[in-house]
Amino acid sequence: MSDTTDIELSTPAGNALDWYAGDAPTGVVGIEVIQAAVKRLPNAPGVYRMMNAEGDVLYVGKARNLKKRVTNYAQGRGHTNRIGRMVRETASMEFVVTRTETEALLLEANLIKRLRPRFNVLLRDDKSFPYILLTGDHAAPGIFKHRGARSRKGDYFGPFASAGAVGRTINSLQRAFLLRTCTDSVFESRTRPCLLYQIKRCSGPCTGEISATDYMELVNEAKAFLSGRSSKVKAHIAEAMQEASSALDFERAAVYRDRLSALSHVQSHQGINPQGVEEADVIAIHQEGGQNCIQVFFFRTGQNWGNRAYFPKADPALGSAEVLGAFLAQFYDDKPCPPLLLLSHEVEEQELLAEALSTRAGRKVQVLVPQRGEKKDLTEHALQNAREALGRRLAETSSQARLMEGFAETFGLDSAPRRIEVYDNSHIMGTNAVGGMIVAGMEGFAKNQYRKFNIRSTDITPGDDYGMMREVMQRRFSRLLKENGLPDDSAGAAEADDAGHRADMPAWPDVILIDGGQGQLAAASLILDELGITDRVTAIGVAKGVDRDAGRERFFMAGRNSFTLPPRDPVLYFVQRLRDEAHRFAIGSHRARRKKEMVKNPLDEIAGIGPGRKRALLHHFGTAKAVSRAAMEDLTAVEGISEAIARQIYNHFHEKG
Repeated sequence: MSDTTDIELSTPAGNALDWYAGDAPTGVVGIEVIQAAVKRLPNAPGVYRMMNAEGDVLYVGKARNLKKRVTNYAQGRGHTNRIGRMVRETASMEFVVTRTETEALLLEANLIKRLRPRFNVLLRDDKSFPYILLTGDHAAPGIFKHRGARSRKGDYFGPFASAGAVGRTINSLQRAFLLRTCTDSVFESRTRPCLLYQIKRCSGPCTGEISATDYMELVNEAKAFLSGRSSKVKAHIAEAMQEASSALDFERAAVYRDRLSALSHVQSHQGINPQGVEEADVIAIHQEGGQNCIQVFFFRTGQNWGNRAYFPKADPALGSAEVLGAFLAQFYDDKPCPPLLLLSHEVEEQELLAEALSTRAGRKVQVLVPQRGEKKDLTEHALQNAREALGRRLAETSSQARLMEGFAETFGLDSAPRRIEVYDNSHIMGTNAVGGMIVAGMEGFAKNQYRKFNIRSTDITPGDDYGMMREVMQRRFSRLLKENGLPDDSAGAAEADDAGHRADMPAWPDVILIDGGQGQLAAASLILDELGITDRVTAIGVAKGVDRDAGRERFFMAGRNSFTLPPRDPVLYFVQRLRDEAHRFAIGSHRARRKKEMVKNPLDEIAGIGPGRKRALLHHFGTAKAVSRAAMEDLTAVEGISEAIARQIYNHFHEKG
């Protein structure tokens, strides 16, 4: 057995893991490979990987007993179509022995998320969740939206289902607790209250409009509210309002009234607020039409912080228990897990999963399937949401499939395209030119596949759209050839599984849509010809109609006269939607680049000038322009600027002089 070092991981206990490979004759695939590996496997828990001849990981699994588990594959009978195909493609196997089955489960989830094997259940949408942060490293704490590592000192509240939910909550909390949302640098530079103070959404701690003691009282009230003690906070504010009213201080009473109203607004937008559930995630799965929807509701400190739907990729033959169990292991691989998980269905190895999550969290985690009461109502509510979300997705997918079929018929394709790429350029008089590529498939827009191309060539005349298109095509398809090779004509059939379900979106497009007329299409076709892939990709030019009216677009294709589509043709609307999305993406990328150029500081281009020296120079001279005009002796007078650095700065601004 030989050690492999392509992946370096460790167990929860911190022990390094050593992978070893099962011995098999070179060139052999299938059951013989697995039989050769079984001979030297121990009767111990661990994780195994199955790879094809190209070295791609097909499947990652864990076992209480590696020898017994892998022996099941070696028998070659009683397998489902999915497992049978996986076994036939296996060319090599690798193993790691763990101390416990719990460690094996945690390692399996980690590997599946990293390697994304084709035959595993895969969590597709795995974006990090936003939180509310009350900072703890400043005399006047601020309230902010936070996403990512919790590196800043402070109190974190969440997770929230979306950034929008966080934004709405912070807006309401501003009105309720008058906490600042400005950055520390803005706070330090204020000499008079900002507009938020004027509209009663901040108490103005930056300029002393409120004392430090009173401001910290507001901060503590906000912490109490976000920690689930909302009734106590509201009672305290109501009491203060009554006291102010009794003292005939109606202006102060109105402030308390507005704060109460804002708190009620927060809670009214949280939907269900269960009385008996403090910290829990409620998770439900619904299966239909060969697809899965898992709905996750987040309850923290007795408050509902929203929900999110997931559509994991899984073989249609897998049941709810197996899909949900695999989802949970991956979902909490890099996220904090609450003390309680309420599930709509029993999952496989539920006790083992609870033990693994407890190990990762460092405290006890319960995994329950409630049978009655309020908790049962919560899971039923989540299940109803999952059912409705999957119904909408199936309807959208069906509609998208019909549009793809209509697209193929309209443009004379042999079959419905699985991947359409749409290209557009954006610039202002040739400056900050950006090319945009958006992607659409059978499930709609694939935004994780979008790409932007900053136009780099110095040979292109500013404003030369054809030259820009040639550069975009050259870079896109040269890289595609390098990374994926030529597309296989039989890939479409090969990538469908035994149940007739397609694999993920292919790397190569079936169709490219060029936002432009004959000239733009000719520029793109020239590059396709040079790369020898003209017959592999169908290129279509879309020119805006007479007077640039939507609905009068003209289409250009090689070997066909230009043509238009009937004004109410669904395919025409579909193409317009694709073109508009490409235009939106390209414009957005161009504006982002232009904004970056506008705020770019000349000092950033000088090697050795970091944030500290840059700050010192700007504090001393005021502006970068003043730095560029400074003499050597003036530069060396700045703290932290040596003679060598001063010479470097001076030469940077005077090398053309």
